[in-house]
Amino acid sequence: MSTVTASRTQSPATPDQAPPRPRLDWRLRFGALSLIWGFSFLLIKVGTSGYAPFQVTLGRLVFGTAVLAMAVKRERLPRGGRLWAHMAVAAFFLNALPFSLFAYSELTIPSTLAGICNATSPLWGMALSVVALSEDRPTRVRVAGLGLGFLGVLTVLGAWQGFHGLDATGTAMALLASLSYPVGWIYVRRTLAGTGNSHLSMTGGQLLVATVQLAVVTPLFTGMPKHFALVPLLAVAALGALGTGLAVLLQYGLVAEVGPTTAQMVTYFIPVIATAAGVAILGESLRWNTPVGAAIVLAGAALTQVRGRKSA
Repeated sequence: MSTVTASRTQSPATPDQAPPRPRLDWRLRFGALSLIWGFSFLLIKVGTSGYAPFQVTLGRLVFGTAVLAMAVKRERLPRGGRLWAHMAVAAFFLNALPFSLFAYSELTIPSTLAGICNATSPLWGMALSVVALSEDRPTRVRVAGLGLGFLGVLTVLGAWQGFHGLDATGTAMALLASLSYPVGWIYVRRTLAGTGNSHLSMTGGQLLVATVQLAVVTPLFTGMPKHFALVPLLAVAALGALGTGLAVLLQYGLVAEVGPTTAQMVTYFIPVIATAAGVAILGESLRWNTPVGAAIVLAGAALTQVRGRKSA
């Protein structure tokens, strides 16, 4: 799931200009965000039971963009052709590509596995940052976390059994979707940092571009649905309005209030909730290696986020 980062140039509020106190405590909003993103994989599974993966992704982006548009209507969208070109690349890697890959992957793999694959995103991010970001050098602890995390992936997949019972293509798509997020964020960090636009308006523009991208691609690969199944349609609407639109707003508020480090902790709750939802509601099977491997993945991901004193 994509996240929002707070501006580093924000000045602290003076006593006369204190920001309004949020209606809900940040812990409640943190829990709500965890539930929304955790249940997103279940909603994808339900949505793809009635519609093609590209249709699910397009619907998700349409509903998500609509919710975000209502929230940022007072803000000006970014301007400049070069800026929008960079945003188009970011939209592809952070929205259009991973959303589509997860939708396609869940045609053949359980939503529980897709949710766990999503938790590998910090592992990919750490590995890529070593190559792409010269200021982000690895420490022994972070390298150990990377190795531990991928050991957890092998445990989830049951490598000692030859990956028996798993669809290789669907699993690869889910892992590729998780890889797409850090690729997108590294690109954003290199090209869109310090533009002077608010992060909320940038995210709104990014979702708008991603919607256009899917609107162009979807008719090339799928036709119009012959009938509109109600439950899958409601799942797609919830996936977009809650899992994309509202989730971005919640994450934005959390980052602004408690900082990106605390807000990022939501990543570690997503696979737990996705697994519980898949087993309890969809009746997906769960072998011992899945929760054990997921715990190892999360431990490794947590270690990759540990910074040395100089980095901190």
